[in-house]
Amino acid sequence: MRPPTESPPVGKRPTYYAPPTPSPFNEKTARDAAEQPVVRGRAYVVDGDTIVIKKTQIRLFGVDAPEMNHPYGKKAKWALVKLCKNQEIKAEVTDVDAHGRTVAKCFLPDGRDLSAEMVKLGLAIDWGKFSGGVYRDLEVEDVRKKLWLADARQKGRMHVWDKYDAKQKERQGGG
Repeated sequence: MRPPTESPPVGKRPTYYAPPTPSPFNEKTARDAAEQPVVRGRAYVVDGDTIVIKKTQIRLFGVDAPEMNHPYGKKAKWALVKLCKNQEIKAEVTDVDAHGRTVAKCFLPDGRDLSAEMVKLGLAIDWGKFSGGVYRDLEVEDVRKKLWLADARQKGRMHVWDKYDAKQKERQGGG
């Protein structure tokens, strides 16, 4: 039974329900907790940190690249296209993000990590909140100045994005 979604009327106490009791351990159906799904195949590149393999949209683990309409966005996408072209990508699923996208550590056949490669190219930055800082040492000098909109997003400064988008609309005559 689900807990009520509305606030109880004044003077009445809310009803709380005990969480469901977990099923007892079943050796026949148990799986290793470290077991992660793997998706393999050719990648369609959406942008500098998103690919699609076999109809699964995958966000590259631990990095942030510029959006397509932001400075360096198209350059980031085409760099990732070049890395993935004619390659079978191995995506080790780690999570599902707040937007419902699959998050995965993605590897080229030679073992190179796509997230690391994009950071080394200066077209993505480490997102420490999600990566634990594993790509930070790979960042090129001044990349956070170059990719200032991605850096602003990581710092929760979305008003910077709003200003940028407003200026872009103004320049295109839509503002």
